[in-house]
Amino acid sequence: MTEIVTQPQATSHIRVGWLGHKSRTIGDGLRTYSREVTNGLADRNVEVLFIHHEESLADGLSSFALDGNPLFQRRFTLAGTGTRSKLEGLLREHEVDVVHVSAPFSTLDFRLPGVCHKLGIPIVVTYHVPFARELSGWGALAAFVNRLYVRALSACDRVIVSGQAQRQLLLSLGVPDHVMTVIPNGVDTDKYSPGPSVALDTYDADRLFSYIGRIDPEKRVEALIQTFLDASPPQSLRLVIAGDGVDLPRLRRGYQDRRIVFLGAVLDEQLRIDLLRASDAFFLPSRLEAFSFALLEAMACGVAVAATSVGNQSEALEGAGVLLSNSRLRDDLGSTIRTFIEAPERCQSLGARARERAVEQFSLKAHLDGLIALYGELVGQPSQAVAI
Repeated sequence: MTEIVTQPQATSHIRVGWLGHKSRTIGDGLRTYSREVTNGLADRNVEVLFIHHEESLADGLSSFALDGNPLFQRRFTLAGTGTRSKLEGLLREHEVDVVHVSAPFSTLDFRLPGVCHKLGIPIVVTYHVPFARELSGWGALAAFVNRLYVRALSACDRVIVSGQAQRQLLLSLGVPDHVMTVIPNGVDTDKYSPGPSVALDTYDADRLFSYIGRIDPEKRVEALIQTFLDASPPQSLRLVIAGDGVDLPRLRRGYQDRRIVFLGAVLDEQLRIDLLRASDAFFLPSRLEAFSFALLEAMACGVAVAATSVGNQSEALEGAGVLLSNSRLRDDLGSTIRTFIEAPERCQSLGARARERAVEQFSLKAHLDGLIALYGELVGQPSQAVAI
């Protein structure tokens, strides 16, 4: 059977209205996605009109801010008065060909298909709302939010999901299969790659384990710290916690051990890369996720990854990392940490597999290829079929 691969045609005339996230002080996955993808699109001559909620980052040329009030630890935004009419005006004035929403964007999300179709513009949504199979309190909240989005997603021209688990979830909730497209999240595997690092010297360590992400209750960072200390790690091993969140002040007060290093928010990308390159292992013990960018960055840097089997992470780590049970986290985490302490060679072999998986399946290039092909399809520039 001949396999058909689509390659996007020239995209110099496509103008994308991007509804996403910007910040000077926050470096979470939503903002990483918007930054990396819009920069990548611009490098490929796609014109991007970036619409967000950070007034200080609006230039009035290609970047515009809508009024909005952040809610729930800045993970969702209450749209301000008049934002719908302002958005319509921007889309009309700049004559965008397709609207791409990185959701959740704001409470305007549920009206965006109507806004776009009124203007005759196709709408694409990359859907980042987390989920988990096991319905804890956090899982139940995520399930409610996913159900809330069903009607709006069903009215979109395309919904991009990052894996089959997410596709099956939305399908079970009633989102039509024909609107969904699986395009896994991607990371720049040239930038995020194994290489030299000064981090061991910086943290006065022989080995590093790491966590990068929000330090909020559902991330279960305290469980990671406590389980790490219970394993009696040597004094030369550091667990470096990079990120900010509501739990950070309490954890800093409660765990004043030289083997635990709290960095706070790390907005300098090179510092993140240096940390990952020096890490033997990366841990993500979250109760729920969609598809963590920090996890992909760690894999691309050749780090052994241990993460809970939530969201689309099983697809990424099966055979290339350690999957932790959500319900038996402490037991699984404890045995994994002890193995990684006692057998550094296990970290090395898993890290090599993780790097290979990231390059083969989760590159930013592949993600951008998928987006550009999709844009071309929606604006009447069909992709060119190439037989291989």
